[in-house]
Amino acid sequence: MTNDLKPPPESATQLPADQTTTTTTTRVGKLSRNYDVMHVVLRIVSLSASLISIAVLTSAKEKSTVLIYGFQLSLYSKWSFSGSFEYLVCVSAVVAFHSLLQLVMTSSRMLRKSSIFSSRNHAWIIFASDQVFAYAMMSAVSAATGVTNLNRTGIKHPPLPNFCKPLHSFCDRVGVSIAFAFFNCFLLAVSTVLDVVWLTN
Repeated sequence: MTNDLKPPPESATQLPADQTTTTTTTRVGKLSRNYDVMHVVLRIVSLSASLISIAVLTSAKEKSTVLIYGFQLSLYSKWSFSGSFEYLVCVSAVVAFHSLLQLVMTSSRMLRKSSIFSSRNHAWIIFASDQVFAYAMMSAVSAATGVTNLNRTGIKHPPLPNFCKPLHSFCDRVGVSIAFAFFNCFLLAVSTVLDVVWLTN
């Protein structure tokens, strides 16, 4: 007596090899395109934040008077009187140029429908430059914040007043500029993370 039962097929839902490869390639292409778009958006926002920070800070100047020990003294404050503020402007200008350069290069490669990085070495260079500029911006923000806090709190020995009371417009402009510069630090950090994601993929 013979057994006429046939073994079941190994798989009833296997996809052809060509179809599987096409699906994987499509997913990778969509991921790369989304990354490219995020990269462009980050560069645009970083460039805008740098330019706003520079414009607000370089327009910070004000005249006023202050009363110290019964003597009324005239005050004139300008951003260029502080080396920390000049340092912040210089770093913001360099970051703006970096963001503009990367934006032009990325946009041109996207229009040609190619990857924003020509090679892994190119990606490593951008990753390193983003980190360097993020640290430089953070140091500039820290220096400018120290000067601003000193203006707001005054000096106890000898007792000097809060200079931001008579120079409130100047201090407000400096504060806005520092806020945009700090936001730029965050943007550069996010860009660095995206660079790492691209390198790992």
